Amino acid sequence: MNAETAEVAIIGGGIIGLSIAYYAAKAGMDVVVLERGELAGGTSSKCDGNILAIDKDPGFDSQMSLKSQALVSEWVKELDEEFEYRAPGSILVCETEHEMEAAAIWVSRQREAGLPFRLLDRRDLREESPYLADDLLGGLECATDSTVHPVLLTYSLAATARRHGGRLRTHTPVKALLLEGGKRIKGVDTTSGAIYAKHVVIAAGVWAKQIGSMAGIDIPIEPRKGHILVASRSASLGKRKVMEFGYLLSKFGGERNIEARLEQYGIALVYEPTASQNFLIGSSRQFAGMDTRVDQEVIRLIAERAIRFYPGLEHIPLLRAYAGLRPWTPDHLPIVSAIDEIPGLYVAAGHEGDGISLAAVTGKLMSEMLSGAVETCIPAEPLRYDRFRLAGCCGEAKG
Repeated sequence: MNAETAEVAIIGGGIIGLSIAYYAAKAGMDVVVLERGELAGGTSSKCDGNILAIDKDPGFDSQMSLKSQALVSEWVKELDEEFEYRAPGSILVCETEHEMEAAAIWVSRQREAGLPFRLLDRRDLREESPYLADDLLGGLECATDSTVHPVLLTYSLAATARRHGGRLRTHTPVKALLLEGGKRIKGVDTTSGAIYAKHVVIAAGVWAKQIGSMAGIDIPIEPRKGHILVASRSASLGKRKVMEFGYLLSKFGGERNIEARLEQYGIALVYEPTASQNFLIGSSRQFAGMDTRVDQEVIRLIAERAIRFYPGLEHIPLLRAYAGLRPWTPDHLPIVSAIDEIPGLYVAAGHEGDGISLAAVTGKLMSEMLSGAVETCIPAEPLRYDRFRLAGCCGEAKG
């Protein structure tokens, strides 16, 4: 029996892996995706569906997000299946004068970078939703932010990649990375046999570190746990995503003037209405290894924090809650890069809470790398794997 071969073997059947598969197959490459379970069975099914620029640092981060937003808007016409795409924009709300001052600076920096941001006052918030707390001072808006259903989008990418000739192998864990002479990638060994490939892409999210270790590569990605509540949409609290300004501080590790128990779990308001007439409430951030069990204390604190911003939530039923793992890197940027030590090996992982936001631009950039393109859709240098070694910033994760 002949061994299976491919030009590109992608390890990971989440939204990042399938975005790469879509673009690579569309470009004419022979692609196979290897997924240990079901497609979108990991982080891609335990997250919200936002494609945001509002929470990105001005400059490269926000420009990368804008490019991803533009690519996703093209997917609406390109992909074979519908994935609940909407582009209503999103807002951050402020509790204090200090946050309003910081929001004004944030808006100014983003506008200088060419992004469609504007500052909001109390009247703007009243127009946004009468259900927001009366004492909120204002906030800011990014008009281009959009939202999708992450699982539907992953499956739509899979279906379209398959139409372009891509192959999908679910329930096919990778046992080893195969190296030629211990130096160059030549494929992967799976529970279903070996697959020989010219290029191998590790797009395994929080499992990327484990896969990299098979070739002696230390990928600085750690799991960062997050909870989400699903509530009944018995009242229309708002038509688009709303976050508290403190979410930025929680995400990037800044100082927040909140209760210690909220800070301990990195809790900050995230509200997202969905196309299925309910809404998601978050969020939390904590380092807890690979534990995905729902913590009732965290759920209670998220609910309390949400009620502070939306007092009416106290009377709306909670349907369920779940926890997922975000692939965290020390500088909060993903790794989308070749591994120079092992020619033919690539990494596309470490997006933390931005996997949905950056899936499109990641897939496009990686497909360009695989094809040897001289020019890429965004600069690749800031996302290189070796930036951590050069900067000496691969210390232990800190919550």
